[in-house]
Amino acid sequence: MGSATVRLTVSQAIVQFLRVQQVERDGVVQPFFGGALGIFGHGNVAGIGQALLQYRDEFPYILGRNEQGLVHAAVGYAKARNRLGAMAVTTSIGPGAANMITGAGVATSNRLPVLLLPSDYFATRRTGSVLQQIEHTHSPDLSTNDSFRAVSKFWDRIHRPEQLAESLLEAMRVLTSPVDTGAATIAVPQDVQAEAYDFPVALFRDRVWNVPRQRADLSQLDKAAAILKESTRPVIIAGGGVIYSDANEELQRFVEATGIPVGLTQAGKASLSHAHPLNAGALGSSGSRFANGLAQQADVVIGIGTRYTDFTTASNTLFQNPNVKFVNINTTEFDAYKEAATGLVGDARETIRELGERLADWQVPVAHRDHAVAEAQAWREEIGRIIDPGSDGDTLSQSAALGIVNSFAKENDVVINAAGSMPGELHRIWRPGGPYSYAIEYGYSCMGYEVAAGVGAALADPEREVITFIGDGTWLMLSSELLTSIQEGLKQIVLIVDNKGYGSIGALSESVGSQAFGCRFKFRDEGGQYGDDYLPIDFVANAASYGATVYTADTAAQLTEAMGKAVAGEETAVIYVQVDAKARFGGSGAWWEVPVAQISTVESTEQARVVYDQERSKQKLYL
Repeated sequence: MGSATVRLTVSQAIVQFLRVQQVERDGVVQPFFGGALGIFGHGNVAGIGQALLQYRDEFPYILGRNEQGLVHAAVGYAKARNRLGAMAVTTSIGPGAANMITGAGVATSNRLPVLLLPSDYFATRRTGSVLQQIEHTHSPDLSTNDSFRAVSKFWDRIHRPEQLAESLLEAMRVLTSPVDTGAATIAVPQDVQAEAYDFPVALFRDRVWNVPRQRADLSQLDKAAAILKESTRPVIIAGGGVIYSDANEELQRFVEATGIPVGLTQAGKASLSHAHPLNAGALGSSGSRFANGLAQQADVVIGIGTRYTDFTTASNTLFQNPNVKFVNINTTEFDAYKEAATGLVGDARETIRELGERLADWQVPVAHRDHAVAEAQAWREEIGRIIDPGSDGDTLSQSAALGIVNSFAKENDVVINAAGSMPGELHRIWRPGGPYSYAIEYGYSCMGYEVAAGVGAALADPEREVITFIGDGTWLMLSSELLTSIQEGLKQIVLIVDNKGYGSIGALSESVGSQAFGCRFKFRDEGGQYGDDYLPIDFVANAASYGATVYTADTAAQLTEAMGKAVAGEETAVIYVQVDAKARFGGSGAWWEVPVAQISTVESTEQARVVYDQERSKQKLYL
């Protein structure tokens, strides 16, 4: 007697499968998918579109404006759910699908689960080449969707209904894996989407995916403990893995028991309370000179859930102790063994606990702890100076504007940003209220992420205030999901910070001798070059055209008033503020490598090359 089956189209089967997937960690079971985001077009309107219509009462669908933005929304949702939830995103064939590739890169680089369902060519090929299909003379099975391979953790194309079950199950394994998670792409040819098949009923049973807490090797734990017991100036780098593991309390206990100070990456910014005496603050190229000073002298660096990106390591110039050793805690071997470290491959929460047990009553020397506490306190006092708005007649500094907004954020409210100069300033000066209140996307630092991610965060938890910072250049690139926020009755507070162009890259350009060329929004002059006159962009009218409530703030008092009104309201609001973007934090004490032309006829470039060569000489490989 054969197994029970149910006749569905491939698209209907996909939706019915997604609807019943659940995830479990630490005994808590919850639905995994929050629904689907999408734009219907050629390729999915009659397939997945029909299935989402048919099951609209069981599986929510949200219409968006830009396919890239919708993946950003899905990433924002997954981050707000701490990787224990995801959204599916469906698009048309060709350009609609291609628009998702950037978003897929964001998901995979940040290791956040999203399911992408781009439409594809006709599997039967009976029609010949179709609208929006790219033809390849050398390989007729290639399509736009093959481009997703480089930015996906799982990729498949469904040519036959029989292939669907295996693909869906493997996609779910990847999406719920602490090691492998990222973008999972299942390309579905448009004719296959509409094809009916007798699927096994078992495929649609409630299925619970366990998120394991793997344990580190015992001998490696013993080795790491021995290394630490011989150290005198150890430093912890707390990365995003601390938060994804819910290891914040375990980290705090470990720090208080050992006296080891903590420097924070962007992703790990909220892993230890801002007020904790051993929280030395932001570390790396976008960090503070206080945390970086501790790291420069460290004899042992304990990386917890960090990928050691160039910003974290200051392009491999940060750790200057010639005898420095590394101990890394990470779920992936790939990251655990970076910097030739003693690798502890395991869940952050459990590995911190087991390492702490092996250290027993060991603590750092009193002098090191006292120095770290003094440095951390000095940095907190420096933050107070940086965010001081000065006299009310002054143009607000960007730091002061961030400080005013921060004062309105409650414990569970979340701040979102991704690109420009603000991620660096937020990394240094934002005071998170809790472990899930800081959601800066800096794995890909993708312009256009912000407003869309705010939609995802609000979908994940409508009770939290979502505060979204976006620069004027990024706003012009991708702000359209503000309409989705309004359409869905979601609330986020969006702050458009205007510094007259691509301010961050302009400052970087100046630092490497390129004079901010092509970075400001200006008219051309009579000589055919970009001149002194700025383009007249009405951001207030632009934001209001979406239907948002818009406020303008030119002073500290006006920004305070606008934030008060926005927080008190129930709808999406936009606050437009012009700032003086020049930093006042006094430097990070760390470098970031941006290669400068080795030869040039431009004097500023020649001068920048001298500085570049000096800094690059400090680079080292930890072998």
